[in-house]
Amino acid sequence: MPVSIDEFESGDLPAGPSVPEQVITYLHTNRDAAFTRSEIATAIDEDPNTVGTALTRLKERDLVRHRGQYWAIVEDEQRVAAAYDLHDVSSRLDDADGGIDSEDWDAVAPDRPHPSEQDTSGDG
Repeated sequence: MPVSIDEFESGDLPAGPSVPEQVITYLHTNRDAAFTRSEIATAIDEDPNTVGTALTRLKERDLVRHRGQYWAIVEDEQRVAAAYDLHDVSSRLDDADGGIDSEDWDAVAPDRPHPSEQDTSGDG
């Protein structure tokens, strides 16, 4: 959805659910049917290419199913709920502490591999 140039310039951009969140919400609300990418994009008023990217990423995370041109939410509703619970908690923590700075993280990371990554076969 376009924003006015004044909103763009001021940085006062609308905040709302991300495209993947909108896709999941739409497919969950209509879980008795499967839809094309274009139908989903029209329903949530987003660009079809953006919706296509979201669908692909959601499929990689096993949150949506794909067959031919059609997409549907996975049958495992607990999996979807757990994914979005984790997303909500992560977002709240990032808001609270500013998130993780990967350079700071790398600076304090140990030089030795984690014990789970060490070779325990005795060969090396």
